Parts: sequence; structure tokens; C-alpha cells
Amino acid sequence: RNPNLLLWHRKLWLIDHGAALYMHHTWADYIARATSPFAAIKDHVLLPAASAIAEADALLAPRITPELIGSLVGALPDTWLESSAFATPDEHRTAYSAYLLRRLEAPRAFVEEAIRAHTQRV
Repeated sequence: RNPNLLLWHRKLWLIDHGAALYMHHTWADYIARATSPFAAIKDHVLLPAASAIAEADALLAPRITPELIGSLVGALPDTWLESSAFATPDEHRTAYSAYLLRRLEAPRAFVEEAIRAHTQRV
């Protein structure tokens, strides 16, 4: 179901997580979409095993700081940021940072949606 999983030599590999950032497909209204609940989570292959979503969110979300996002986005090579949506790589970096920071703001609708979907599925 999920093309971002690969079973290879009896090991499960999580691959191409950049594809999970749907704003890559269109940057139109990306800030508004940053607060979307991500309804497609209901089809995620790992959802049945996700029994501690709220706990994971509470533990991990505080670790993603504006400084960490700035450092990671700052390390993106210019060649990865060639896009018709932005005039320069730095504008693209600014958009990434804004999107990710907005996504972190509480309440995180995608977390609430994941909890709801898990409850309905199990």
C-alpha cells in the first residue's frame, strides 16, 4: 500500500520520505495546507501498529526546534531547490522553514487525524 516501504533481505527499510512532504507536488497555498489533517493517513500500512501516537507526538515534537529546522533547511544544496515556484534557492529555503514551523504549531491536526484513524481501524 505504501510505496515508501521496502522489504529487502528480510529487513524493512523506510525510503524516500521526501515524497511524504506533499507540498513538493505543489507549493500553492502551502502555508494554509500546513495545518491540514492529512486524511490519507487512514491508508498507511503502519497505522494498525501506531498505538501511542499522542505519546510519540508529546515526546518528539519538542525536539524539532526552529534552530533544528533552520540548520537542516540551510544544508539543502541549491541544486535541490531549483523550482519554478521560487525565484531563488533562499526563497525556497524560507518556504520550507515556514511550512515546517507552521506544521509544528499546536494543535497539530495531522496528529489528531492519525489518532482518529487508528481508533477507527483497530
